[in-house]
Order: sequence, then structure tokens, then C-alpha cells
Amino acid sequence: MRRHVGAGPPLASPTGAESGSVPTTDHRAPDGRRRMLILSASMGAGHDTVAAELARRAAARGHEARVADVLRLLPHGLGTGLRSGYRTAVRHLPWLYAGVYGAFLRGGPGRRPSGVPLARLAGERLTELVERLDTDVVVSVFHLAAQLTGHLRARGGLRVPSAVFLLDFAVHRQWLHPGNDRYLCLTDGAAAQVRRHLAVPVVTTGPVVAPAFRAPAPGANRWRERFARRAPGRPPVLLSAGAWGAASRPAATARLLAAGGYLPVVLCGRDERLLARLSREPAALALGWVDDMPGLLAAGHALVDNAAGQTAVQALAAGLPVIAHRPLPGHGAEGVRRMAGLGLSEPAPTGPGLLAALDRLRDPAVRTARVARGHALFRGDALDGVTDL
Repeated sequence: MRRHVGAGPPLASPTGAESGSVPTTDHRAPDGRRRMLILSASMGAGHDTVAAELARRAAARGHEARVADVLRLLPHGLGTGLRSGYRTAVRHLPWLYAGVYGAFLRGGPGRRPSGVPLARLAGERLTELVERLDTDVVVSVFHLAAQLTGHLRARGGLRVPSAVFLLDFAVHRQWLHPGNDRYLCLTDGAAAQVRRHLAVPVVTTGPVVAPAFRAPAPGANRWRERFARRAPGRPPVLLSAGAWGAASRPAATARLLAAGGYLPVVLCGRDERLLARLSREPAALALGWVDDMPGLLAAGHALVDNAAGQTAVQALAAGLPVIAHRPLPGHGAEGVRRMAGLGLSEPAPTGPGLLAALDRLRDPAVRTARVARGHALFRGDALDGVTDL
């Protein structure tokens, strides 16, 4: 059964202030150019990838954009500790992360601890950065940053508008703070969840990916040639472990795919140990960090995904069907369920189910329908929801 964030009472700001009640200083340049500060977090690569693309789009329109890591704004090395703890949990102690997610992030009845006490520790550094850069709008692409900007807006410490680009399919409660001025969401369902909690403007924009993922990929033929040399006649199936190499039993999944007549291509991210281990699997092609993701995705038969994160939305943009298998605990499992519910991926909880899902994608009609659903997700430009604040 799905758990919805909206099952609990609305979240209130620390002061009880309604969004929009805090005076806003308009720093916009007379020529309409905006000076944006985009708050990301070095948790894997997804948040930073989105932040970089938003900054690129802003620059292409003549705006100024800076990206800052909210973890670096936390004092006493707390951000480094938070990142290290999260990385260890999702890679080696998934049961622990599932417990943390249930206690702090998941919705449902009853109160949960707030992210504000931790976030507010970065408040002074953020306000100093906003003033030094003469920022006129702040955009958060990480939930701790959203707690920080919402808290500061509600208490008058941040006098420029704050927008939140909620880049997850599953809306967990730490994304939500009524002090923020606007929320930008991937789907109508996510937007509806935000509205159930917050009386702020909410816009559905779809994901943020670089234009290369939605255009013909020049590198696709090189990947196809490489796959054909490695395993002639076997469709390549990409198995994603994210930037940190977080995956459940990837070697076993690779062997299953090979036995089913596919070429398993394991994306190990920056995890050198995982790369070395998977390189010893004779039937698998193990890859480290890949610079040409548009070409790789365009050359694949399917993406086997476990997190419903940025790799999954890049695959949808590139026209590569997504199959969910062995999802990561917490937000990964929640996001995978949301994607599947929208018809954007097919869940395959078992090995035979995974092979059956891959076999169905050999049918051109099935594949065309899946690609069309994925492309329909990209309906707007999140930057439009920032530049008019």
C-alpha cells in the first residue's frame, strides 16, 4: 500500500506565518536579468546535475547563476559527516537508512522530527552569501536547502524569493516548508501532494535534463559498435548503481541478464571497488564514470533502475524504457513505486519478472508506447517558474 505525505496534518512554519507574508526586497536588474543562487548538495550526482543544468539554462537566457553546496554551508564539518553517513547507509546498511527514512522523511499520521534545526545552522552563511552575490532569487534542489530557505523566509532572514525544484517523484516531508514562495514539481501527483500541505503556488514542470538527452546522440553508434564487439546479437541492458555504486546484488543481476540472452552493462559510477568486482564477471561489461550518457542511453535496450533518480529521467528523455528492480530503501523504493504508478517504468520484483519485462520491450508497439509516456513527462521548463518570481 502506498503511503502519502498528505495523510498527516499540514506543516506549519515556526512562526505560523503564511507564505508571502514576509517582505521581499526586489533586487532585479532593470533589464530583467536575474541573479540566481542555486542550492544543491553533493549527495551522489543527481542534485548537482540538476543544479548545473539550471545554471546553464539561466546563462543561456542572459541571467547570472551561481551554484552552492548547502552541505558546505553547515559549520564544523557537519555537512561532510552527513554525506558520509548517508553514503555508508545506502551502500552498506540499507536497513538503517530505511529506519531513518521512516522516522524523519516519510509521511503519514503523527509527527516527525523537523529538518529545520539542522538546516538553520547554515542560515548565517547563506544570508551572507546572498548579500555578497547580490542575489535576487534562491532556488533549492535539495530538501535540506528547502528547509533552510523556508525557515529564513518565514522569519524574515531571507528577503529575496525562494523557489524549490522538487526533483523526486515521491514527495517526502523534508522537502516541505511553507516559508518558500513557490514549488516546481516533476508530476501533477507530486504537485497535488505539495498543495495538500502548503498554501503556496505549485507548478508542474517535468524533470530538468540537458538538451543532449532529448536530441539525436552522436555517440550512440560508437556504443552500439562496442556492444556488438563484446556480445554480438545480445541487446544491451544498462544496470544503474548511481554515482556511489549503490545497488543490491548487481553481480547476481548481471548473471541473470546474461543467462536470459542480454548483455549486462553495469554502471558503477565512481565506485572503483564495484567496478573492479564487476569487471571480473565474464558476461558483464562494467563501466566506471561515463561522460557520454546521452549516447550510452540511446544505444541501450532498457535501463534497470533502483532509485527513480536522475539517471532514470535521463533515460526517459533519451527514449530508453525503464524497468525497476531491487529498489534502494526509503526514497528509492517510494520513487520507484510512483514512477511505476504513472506508467513511466515497469516494476520487476523478481528475476523471472525482470527477464519477462525485458522481453516485452522487444515488441515495437509496446516499446513505442513506453517511450511516448516517458517523453510526455517533459512538459515545461523549471527555469520559467524561477525567473518570474
